[in-house]
Amino acid sequence: MVTLKEWIAKQWAKRVHLNTLKWSSNAEKIQKDTLFQLIHKAKYTQFGKDHNFSKITSYEEFKQNVPIRDYEGLKGYIEQIKSGNSDVLWPGKPLYFAKTSGTTSGAKYIPISKESIGNHIGSAKNAILQYIYNTQDASFLKGKLIFLSGSPVLEKIAGIHTGRLSGISNHHVPGYLRTNQLPSYSTNCMEDWEAKVSKIADETLHENMTLISGIPPWVQMYFDVLSERTGKKISEIFPHFNLFIYGGVNFEPYRKKLEDSIGRKVNSIELFPASEGFFAYQDQLENKGLLLLCNENIFYEFIPLEEIGKENPKRLMLEEVELGINYALIINSNAGLWGYNIGDTVKFVSKNPYRIVVSGRVKHYISAFGEHVIGEEVEFAMNEGLKSMDTQLIEFHVAPQVNPESGLPYHEWFVELNSSEMININDLAKKVDEALQSKNIYYKDLRVGGILQEAKIRLVKGQSFIQYMHSQGKLGGQNKVPRLSNDRKIADWMHQNQSF
Repeated sequence: MVTLKEWIAKQWAKRVHLNTLKWSSNAEKIQKDTLFQLIHKAKYTQFGKDHNFSKITSYEEFKQNVPIRDYEGLKGYIEQIKSGNSDVLWPGKPLYFAKTSGTTSGAKYIPISKESIGNHIGSAKNAILQYIYNTQDASFLKGKLIFLSGSPVLEKIAGIHTGRLSGISNHHVPGYLRTNQLPSYSTNCMEDWEAKVSKIADETLHENMTLISGIPPWVQMYFDVLSERTGKKISEIFPHFNLFIYGGVNFEPYRKKLEDSIGRKVNSIELFPASEGFFAYQDQLENKGLLLLCNENIFYEFIPLEEIGKENPKRLMLEEVELGINYALIINSNAGLWGYNIGDTVKFVSKNPYRIVVSGRVKHYISAFGEHVIGEEVEFAMNEGLKSMDTQLIEFHVAPQVNPESGLPYHEWFVELNSSEMININDLAKKVDEALQSKNIYYKDLRVGGILQEAKIRLVKGQSFIQYMHSQGKLGGQNKVPRLSNDRKIADWMHQNQSF
């Protein structure tokens, strides 16, 4: 029997779908209009005055006046806001600071304005409503929903509520879902991730869970706790569980183990949220491309990956992009982020409408020998290597070995599997190496040219990556294990802690 809540959700979903069709067919014009609306609204801010916003009349002039920056480049303005100043990057003061960990900056404080908070909350809502429209199934609203996230506890900096994005979002869960939401507020506030997952299992084990959301490795950790306690598959524990929502990492390397843990396939929705904005979501069940949200007061720019690091990189508007090219994603938003490199790379798979896949991180790559291997490529190689093997991937990391004790340099892969008893490491290394060569011509040239030897696989002990993240204070929540690195920080930790 269809409940009133389900009926209302379906009507709402239809309106969202029709509106999405309307704006997505007019994305290029919306993007141009968005740029000048943002410039106009911010022209009297400190940033606007410093960058001649009142005189900008074209995108070319905007590029001449607003350089590409990362957090370090905007940090001076952020510090002014933290000191209590108004009208710095955007009119007024931010509604929130989303606090994230940074590699060079320590903690990063990303502003979220009263105008931009709707992008974070509304986009997640629309992704779910689009799913309801596509499937005509809102039955998950009858059960309990879980969003595995960071603590919702917020502090104040210069009167501005500050905390993790997932915690901020938790305060904006709509009332009609809050009665269905788990875990409890007190459990969600726990900082120790392992203790928190155990408590979440306590609270959910005997509930009718229908929707589960979170970053795949931490959802897997939750599933493992449940299965260890019961000896059952997740589909046996939660027979009505039918929707998995995820984002933050490529799902494919985790898919096999998650589906095995569940015991059957469930529908899934991929999201592309970040502290800087909510950029895209999967709007079709069978299409892995994510619909780029061009109507959310974010003006996007795209820099071809090979241009990153140049003094004046080539910057493209939406209408100038090409399919199949890796671009660094640059945003300008009503949160006051200008020419901001968020650190993610994307690739367009469709231009009508504009859909993307997230292909990696700008800073997560290996180019110790000029190969510029990116996340998308190592994930493909690992999936190909494991295709015919009776095991499931837990996690992996790749690092360059520039100065081996003997022989040529190589790429060193640290791989955690759920079972490695029957795995031939040499066979796996060969398949992974060949798959990577097929994906990256520069790596192939180095292998064929005798510059690099075949990749080496190190099978690490169970829990090795969890222990590494724990050692860095980054266990759980929105934190992710870097799939690859141009340095040996993680590789050295694995060796020093005898993880083999």
